Amino acid sequence: MQPHSSFTGLGMGLGTLSRLSSARTRSISPENRTGEKGKAAMATEGTGARAARDLGPGWKVSPSIEIAPHTVVTLADIQDSGAIQHIWLTTHPQHWRSLILRAYWDDEESPSIECPLGDFFANGWCERCNVSSLPIAVNPAGGMNSYWEMPFRQRARLTLEQTGEQAAILYYQITYTLTEVPDDLAYFHAQWRRSNPLPYKEVHTLLDGVRGMGHYVGTYLAWQSNSCGWWGEGEIKFYLDGDKDYPTICSTGTEDYFGGAWNFEHPQGEYGSYSTPFLGLPQVIRPDGLYRSQQRFGLYRWHIMDPIRFAEDLRVTIQALGWRSEGRYLPLQDDIASTAFWYQNEPHAPFPAFPELDVLEVI
Repeated sequence: MQPHSSFTGLGMGLGTLSRLSSARTRSISPENRTGEKGKAAMATEGTGARAARDLGPGWKVSPSIEIAPHTVVTLADIQDSGAIQHIWLTTHPQHWRSLILRAYWDDEESPSIECPLGDFFANGWCERCNVSSLPIAVNPAGGMNSYWEMPFRQRARLTLEQTGEQAAILYYQITYTLTEVPDDLAYFHAQWRRSNPLPYKEVHTLLDGVRGMGHYVGTYLAWQSNSCGWWGEGEIKFYLDGDKDYPTICSTGTEDYFGGAWNFEHPQGEYGSYSTPFLGLPQVIRPDGLYRSQQRFGLYRWHIMDPIRFAEDLRVTIQALGWRSEGRYLPLQDDIASTAFWYQNEPHAPFPAFPELDVLEVI
């Protein structure tokens, strides 16, 4: 006899792994574009058809798709209730800023996720960088994984737009569960912004205009230093629930917010990269003596054990500060691209207009 279980199969971790659930696991890939039960590995056409011509269906006939320039493809369209639990994908790094990932929950018209593909996976500089964290893992060579739980109650639609001039080959798999979603589960959001360069004495805004109840869960920064000195004295600030001139939460400095200290500096006088479950500086790009003239950094901070909760509204900013003569702060004019991750109830406020490719491009 099958035991009865009230466990929805959501909120997975070691503490829930042994629990039985009536939730149903499904997966979407180029071999099963709908995720339908018993319909995988049936393709007769696809990017692997020539290689499998002597073997036929079931032998890796359609492992990937081609996304034409200036084209939007639907990666998943799930009409049920449940949650996306894992996304794996890979494509060439040259497309990581031109491919735009969007997610729409429950037939909403405005996306809840809108972000360049690489930045969503903490790889904003279009150069492969391994990441070993709890919600995001990027493995050799460019295998991108997301474990952010993304609940939906009626429908989940994920799209990818190629804004560039070349076709992109994408391999992907989206694993999800079909189950009842409790009332207190919020919807996942991600928003990308860039200041290039940041105007003098201004702050970079990661989020503004967020309305509703929710909690902030992550920050990724692709940061280019446009000066010769230390660039990370700036504070990140969280303005919660009506805060105006002064925030409720303020960090003590950029490297401190990302869990480091003292300029991320090794004793021998170089940056120390690191990647941990909740925070990291996995990418340090140094000048090459020719065309790559600026230092570039990739940093992430996941608020999984310490989500920043808001009841009505949220604004998030970060300063760019270095040092000038006589021990004075120097407001910097760096290139800062940010991705903010949060959960909230719907409806969400519309995002700012998404920029064109020239604004996205890594030069």
